[in-house]
Amino acid sequence: MTLGHETTGSGIPATFVHGFTQTRSSWFPVVSRLRGIECTLVDAPGHGGSPDGGRSLWQCADDIAETMPRGALVGYSMGARMALHTALSHPGHVTALVLVSGTPGIEDTAERDTRRASDNTLADRIEDIGVPAFIDEWLSNPMFAGLSDETSMRPQRLTNTSLGLADSLRHAGTGTQDDLWPRLGELTMPVLIVAGGLDTKFADIARRMHAILAGSTLDILQSAGHTVHLEATEQFAKLLGTWLLTNTR
Repeated sequence: MTLGHETTGSGIPATFVHGFTQTRSSWFPVVSRLRGIECTLVDAPGHGGSPDGGRSLWQCADDIAETMPRGALVGYSMGARMALHTALSHPGHVTALVLVSGTPGIEDTAERDTRRASDNTLADRIEDIGVPAFIDEWLSNPMFAGLSDETSMRPQRLTNTSLGLADSLRHAGTGTQDDLWPRLGELTMPVLIVAGGLDTKFADIARRMHAILAGSTLDILQSAGHTVHLEATEQFAKLLGTWLLTNTR
């Protein structure tokens, strides 16, 4: 399935995948600061112009590979999980990989089952209360405390549908994700791992991934939380642009 997308800029190809409840427009503040890079911004399944949220993470990976040009792939949070799946299933198409606030999955089976049940409950709530009320609840999560009214991009999130978001959680939430920690060694392309220093959980995950992935690059932006690319946009865009221009084949 070809995903909703748009392309901006010129130069080496890089594709960007957003986080849960966002749309491709969430990358605008970052890509507007990049030079020498052709940026393809995609709407993940169930979001924006890609309404079908009933796609597993491996199916999402196929969709992203079908939509993106061969080149670098950048993903944030949910988008990072999708990007990792894409790099593993289409290694010849992804020439460089950037994981922002991402995880290879939950290793403990019981914990993963608990998370899946939690994701399903959250999906039911989205359908019960509707998108506006859910977005307010979602953004009140301490994980997003570093976002301002402007950087939260609430109006763009409101363009999503209850069904799309709920189906995305049910079929591509963290609880559905395979444990990909044992497969990280399969990645042979350059990898950049980014996390916010204030997001201790994902900063620890980032450090662990970096230790496993020989030759990977790790950047912890100390003053930022989970939404590192929106909380420290200038710093993030600078490090990302430099890394992409150096490492994209």
